[in-house]
Amino acid sequence: MPQVNQKLADRMEQLGLRQAELAREINTEIELLTGKPGNVTDADVRRWLRGQTKWPQDRIRLCLERVLSARAEDLGFVPRKKSSAPPEEDPVHNRRKFLSAASGSVLAVGTSGTSDHGRLGINDVRRFHQDYVAILRHDDAGRGSKKVENLAVELASRIQSALALSTASTRVQDMLHRLAAEVISSAAFASIDASAPQRARAHLDKALTFAGLSRDSEAMYHVWNYMTLTSSQRENHAESVAGAEVMKRSSIARRDPLYASLGHMRNANGLARLRRQSDALRALKDAERAFARTTDQQRPEWIRFYDSSEVDALSSFIWTALGDHGRAEYCLHRTLAAIPDGMVRNRALYTAHLALAQAKQEELELACATSRQAYMMLPSSSGSRRTTNTLAAARKVLVASGSKTPEVAEWIEESAQWI
Repeated sequence: MPQVNQKLADRMEQLGLRQAELAREINTEIELLTGKPGNVTDADVRRWLRGQTKWPQDRIRLCLERVLSARAEDLGFVPRKKSSAPPEEDPVHNRRKFLSAASGSVLAVGTSGTSDHGRLGINDVRRFHQDYVAILRHDDAGRGSKKVENLAVELASRIQSALALSTASTRVQDMLHRLAAEVISSAAFASIDASAPQRARAHLDKALTFAGLSRDSEAMYHVWNYMTLTSSQRENHAESVAGAEVMKRSSIARRDPLYASLGHMRNANGLARLRRQSDALRALKDAERAFARTTDQQRPEWIRFYDSSEVDALSSFIWTALGDHGRAEYCLHRTLAAIPDGMVRNRALYTAHLALAQAKQEELELACATSRQAYMMLPSSSGSRRTTNTLAAARKVLVASGSKTPEVAEWIEESAQWI
């Protein structure tokens, strides 16, 4: 009874190749070799996988080795025994003689089943993804927006170079294009945190191209999420609302209420800043309802920030834009009570927004204490201009109050050094 060829199955999985795709690539190699199209089908591949064909024809076998960058023996195939063959003859030499006769040139095939030179596979995707996760951890810890941006740009460049210089299955290409879109979107967010929206937009233009090449709804949604933030930071709130509409209509938002919720939340923020109060409150309610329907499931790393604490934080921005600073303060207290410990930069940012909400309500001494707390928890190398700009806005309110109390005067003088 034939034995399943697990080595071949493992190599196909490693390279992200499906049966029909492997057959097409072998036929392409055959045409390059002989000048005539090959006729390998997915049914042939299934026979190889089931162990029914133990040693494919020379032409097919050599092209299979070329596609999979491995010797046939290392792919689980068993050579036919030929008593007439000289025992000392080198099988690699035989293969090269065949290729020379068929095409007039020598095509060297791989001699190691573990060599991935020139061919990208699932393991390459995983290695790039590990580097991406490390960048996200740097970002959460507030270790420097410029550093995060540079690391993300460098990683995206490495992925792009790998795609340009190597071959890969369609599946692996799609995965790498999606990852490149996510990585360069992280560079864009670092620019947003540094209050550099023009630079962020340049990154997002590249991310949009990668997301389109990946044909992935989640990747496209990721880019549009940061597009709305960039538009908002540039005070183009109409464009921000339009971007949020794209997010809400995406297929991933229709499938997953978490994505729908974030789209409604971005929409509410833009509407509030356009002074469309009733529309903003309706969108906020839609965001809350959608979030209540979410379930725990595996999602990309980038959207894990959007939990209950973030819902409250983003709600506070909407209430601030609508002038209800008391409700904004309430939401921010809920955020800071629930935000994960590792989100250092966000904790500092939302503490700064709490100080601004307190200052707007003329709780001046409390606003000074909260501002100092936010400034102290922000790493000196963070480069988070969003946080320092929010503290500067709170300081402006304190200065305008004309208060002469020691706490206010001391903080105004102290903060003048870095505003």
